[in-house]
Amino acid sequence: MNYMIWLLKMVQDSCKFLLFALLLLLSTPVFSQLSFGQPEKINDEWKFILKDIDNAQSPYYNDVEWQSVDLPHDWSVRGQLSPSLASATGYLPGGIGWYRKTLFIPGKGINPLAERVYLYFEGIYNRSEVFVNGQSVGSRPSGYISFAFDITSFIQYGKENLIAVRVDHSQSADSRWYTGSGIYRNVWLVYANSVHIAQWGVFAYPKAVTKKSAILGVEIEIENGSNTGNTLTVNSELISPTGKVVARNVEKIAVPAGQKNNRTIDLKVNNPQLWDLENPVLYQLKTTVLLDGKIIDETTTITGIRSFTFDPDRGFALNGKNLKMKGVCIHHDAGVLGSAVPREVWERRLLTLKEIGVNAIRTSHNPQAPDLYDLCDELGLLVLNEAYDEWEFPKNKWIEGWNVGTPGHQGSFDIFEKWGEQDLADMVRRDRNHVSVFAWSIGNEVDYPNDPYSHPILDGDNTDFSQKLFGGYKKDAPDANRLGGIAKRLAAVVKQYDKSRPVTAGLAGVAMSNETEYPDALDITGYNYTESRYLSDHKKYPNRVIFGSETRHDLDAWKAVTNNEHIFGQFIWTGIDYLGESGEWPARGFNSGMVDFGGFIKPRGYFRQSLWSDKPMAYIGTTDALPIWNFEEGQIIRVTCYTNAAKATLELNGKPVGNSQNRNEKTGIIYWDVPYQAGKLEVIGLDINNNEITRYTIQSSKQPYALRIEQGEKTISKNKGLAQIVVQVVDENGVPVMLSDNEITCQITGPAKLLGLEAGNNQDTGDYTDNKQRVFHGRLLAYIQAKGEEGNIKVTFSSPWLKSAETTIEVK
Repeated sequence: MNYMIWLLKMVQDSCKFLLFALLLLLSTPVFSQLSFGQPEKINDEWKFILKDIDNAQSPYYNDVEWQSVDLPHDWSVRGQLSPSLASATGYLPGGIGWYRKTLFIPGKGINPLAERVYLYFEGIYNRSEVFVNGQSVGSRPSGYISFAFDITSFIQYGKENLIAVRVDHSQSADSRWYTGSGIYRNVWLVYANSVHIAQWGVFAYPKAVTKKSAILGVEIEIENGSNTGNTLTVNSELISPTGKVVARNVEKIAVPAGQKNNRTIDLKVNNPQLWDLENPVLYQLKTTVLLDGKIIDETTTITGIRSFTFDPDRGFALNGKNLKMKGVCIHHDAGVLGSAVPREVWERRLLTLKEIGVNAIRTSHNPQAPDLYDLCDELGLLVLNEAYDEWEFPKNKWIEGWNVGTPGHQGSFDIFEKWGEQDLADMVRRDRNHVSVFAWSIGNEVDYPNDPYSHPILDGDNTDFSQKLFGGYKKDAPDANRLGGIAKRLAAVVKQYDKSRPVTAGLAGVAMSNETEYPDALDITGYNYTESRYLSDHKKYPNRVIFGSETRHDLDAWKAVTNNEHIFGQFIWTGIDYLGESGEWPARGFNSGMVDFGGFIKPRGYFRQSLWSDKPMAYIGTTDALPIWNFEEGQIIRVTCYTNAAKATLELNGKPVGNSQNRNEKTGIIYWDVPYQAGKLEVIGLDINNNEITRYTIQSSKQPYALRIEQGEKTISKNKGLAQIVVQVVDENGVPVMLSDNEITCQITGPAKLLGLEAGNNQDTGDYTDNKQRVFHGRLLAYIQAKGEEGNIKVTFSSPWLKSAETTIEVK
């Protein structure tokens, strides 16, 4: 009888493992982020409650009434906007929440790779604690850092195991911008041998690069979690984009029991294909670890081959060619989606920025999701990777509107002393293999005058400070001289894990920081809104490499880059509208972007395109430079044109109006004052020989008549594939009705769900949690995600008095 019970149990366990193995095969990515083991994404079927509950980590706690959610999950953006909440974080709530998930861990005998089991979180906001089977395995207060726990000693093999996570965002106004709340990035379970590659233990970096040959340096760290020492064989193979092995190395590494050991090798590549902005060529580095001839671990690292240099007189060069960085700062949210942003959304946004002419991204002011860096590698965008917005003291967090009223002072400063260096080290180790990353920023505006640091120089001439000052020198405030020591410690942490890239920071109070050792700790120095010192500081500090780490959109700020060879670029605030740092109610966020919440290019984005794009372009707008052509007959309307063509001419209903005008190099803008007449208004961009090279049209519209689907995927993956569908209100002739604000309802049938509707209106503080939303400038974006099943999705958009629109999406 006992034998039969044992046999039945073995069959049950075997069936569970077969299912587990199948799921693992289907879900395992080609490239593991942790650089070791066998990862399994465990985003589905979690339980969640927005409430602090005693003993919720217990396996015996009944969570049957909790909400079922899939990760990534941001609970703040699912809340209601309210003027009673903080403007800093977008008038959205924080709180304390719990997550729970039960999962089966196969026995060691069934799965030989399960000697060690790890939990890896890409990001939890914030102050999280992780439990397994009721026991705390660790906590991580930072909301942006990826981290892993070895849970081997907490699990029960061959049984169901409970993971519980407590997330404490009760300090809901702890940031100057929207953060989101919860497990807002992916979560992985990683199975590994006791002897394996260390976490983020493979680092590949190009050096000695020419067109004819290159050396790829590789650092490999092995961790031995077993009770015996081992001598291992480590194979390294560099694979070209065509799949050919172009370099290889074999090393023997002895690793004592319970310790780590490392090796550094060089891989020589003949005739390398260089990564650049137009051709972002990527290689694969395959690292295999063998013990007694058997593979016990392997990982594939995406890398690239490129060189860059910084010169205090000549700026930046990529692969030997001087280049001006046309950069933008971006935050990590995506409007209605909050901080839980699918990869496809970032891909669409980054491609739009590239269309404008952007070639560099600043991750203001925190490490972002791994997907973002992967995409920048693949698309050809340089990345300035930033760690902090505050260090040991809090900054002002505005509650009633940006720079309005009395600020709050919650923040992450209280964890800096204990966690600051560890968090920075983990950011560098996680992201150092990304060929797109060119520098590490250890801070943004931590030197903002009197917010919180002060210095006697603030009692002097303040014309060198371009941002708002909070009074003169305050002797009771933290001493600005502290900045230098902290910066040196942080720079040393970066150099410990990556000597191939420079350390930088964005200085807000340059004149004040120049009186300290802060700039001396940096390899390249970012100036925020301080173009006035580009020349004087270049003379005073001839070895300092200077760039605009944060700038306004105006043409003068760009001319300060183009007219000064030593300034290698600028990063405009901002590339995309973002939640938080809102003005007075009603406002969802800060609308300084070239692109709005929905990923649509705004007029200032077209202005930037006229300055930055190499492709011929022209754009016209009227009121607020919007592409609207609906006014009173005969009314004199100013038409604004942005173009990179040598000259432009304007036509109304096929007839010239006004004179042909040369591009205005002083302002970058052409104007015409035109008597309004309904119809079609077109601008034609001409080259110096008067040949047409580009054209842009706006047209008068009648009353809203119908909805039309402008763009959207026809096929998506069943594995959480995303469709981004743009819906436009049009008149009876199919002309977009830019002035419409109709409310649209989205209905879905089939294996998909609506993640959100986004129109891009910063002033619309209504309900974003349902399937209805008003259009803005006549359009709307719907995010629709597959649920994991094959089939057809039917999506219908309707609005009272308008003809509906529908589309069918195949899920496979």
